[in-house]
Amino acid sequence: MNDMPSSANRARPSPSQRQNDPSADMARRDALNRALSAVGQEDREAFAAVYQMTSARLFGVILRMVRDKAEAEDLLQEVFVSVWRRAGGFDPERGNAMTWLITLARNRTIDRLREHREAALDDADALAIPSDDPSPATLAEASQERQRLEQCLQRLEPQQRGVVREAFFTGASYSELAARLSVPLGTMKSWIRRSLMQLKVCLEQ
Repeated sequence: MNDMPSSANRARPSPSQRQNDPSADMARRDALNRALSAVGQEDREAFAAVYQMTSARLFGVILRMVRDKAEAEDLLQEVFVSVWRRAGGFDPERGNAMTWLITLARNRTIDRLREHREAALDDADALAIPSDDPSPATLAEASQERQRLEQCLQRLEPQQRGVVREAFFTGASYSELAARLSVPLGTMKSWIRRSLMQLKVCLEQ
């Protein structure tokens, strides 16, 4: 694709709008699906619309995971760079646009946590999708996302699942986990790396 439009270069996400009408929620989801599909055709106006409709929510997802406003803003920009480059792979027949975007944001944030390991999270923080006065449709979608991640975690081997939860949801270091399980540090890093790759593949299905 060509250079990304300037919309994602904003330092702060756009304000969220309250959503109380289920029919309006459905209309917004359809509009977002169409806009993201258009981004796949390098439509810059559609990209700006996607940013306007989703940046606040994606920022909230990221912030809950990293607990640092500046880092969340930086990650949000990286996510929208990926949106511009990868929107051609979005298929509305396989899922809605918001789910696709949240998965992209969550995966990028997992990568950052793996690199820096500075945030101490619990399961609720990692799985929650923030929403200001959410509608029933929004709550249902959030619940589906939580269930989906939990289902993907359950596909891991018990030992893999345990170390992923400890490493990224409680803040345990690789060396601490290696000592607990009496394995070399390199082995522990390999386990977690493979587990994260499996999670990403599962979430993108």
